[in-house]
Amino acid sequence: MEDYLSLFETYDVLAAFWINIQLSFWAALWALAIGTVLALFRISPIPSLQWFGAAYVNIFRNTPLTIILAFGFLGLFSVLQVSLASDLNDSLFRIAVVGLAVYHAAFVCEAIRSGVNTVPLGQAEAARAIGLSFLPAARLIILPQAFRGAIAPLGNVLIALIKNSTVAAAGSVAAEASGLMKTMIEFRSDLVIPIFFTFALGFVVLVIPIGLLTTWASKKLAVAR
Repeated sequence: MEDYLSLFETYDVLAAFWINIQLSFWAALWALAIGTVLALFRISPIPSLQWFGAAYVNIFRNTPLTIILAFGFLGLFSVLQVSLASDLNDSLFRIAVVGLAVYHAAFVCEAIRSGVNTVPLGQAEAARAIGLSFLPAARLIILPQAFRGAIAPLGNVLIALIKNSTVAAAGSVAAEASGLMKTMIEFRSDLVIPIFFTFALGFVVLVIPIGLLTTWASKKLAVAR
């Protein structure tokens, strides 16, 4: 037990999880913004926008996240010398955020589109009847109801994003949880099982409240039909 507790004196586990939380927070914001725009494209009356939205979703949803992040770290950063910050660690962090965001935006798009499907067709027809064009109708009538219907799917995407933030270790964001776990196991292989359960429990603590909250919110804010 003393050997196990001494790990927390040598390694800052909470700081590692804090990096994962920051990665997830910023990536979630960008994924929500991009995914909302893509959802508008998918339901747009303009065929070219529909095609672009569908192409984006199909490409990124079927591309492994590791490949997307590897392209960002190795292709953009190493080969093309694209830097998003003057500091190396900040640049790697931001590239990881971009990779996580563009990947999960495809799933956010589909979650919002599933919410749009819960909005009765008569709502859109009524909006057109009073003279609203597509964007005002989407902003004022369709999307507010769609988000309420998409709370549970969006919660699932957020949970997946938090767990997928560990893939950032593939791009040398080594201070995050999975990178630190690997380092700890390399130097203290005799404690591999306690180390594994420590990090597993950490993600359980992060994920379960989100699942409970989104389940409650989806029931509380569900649109009565």
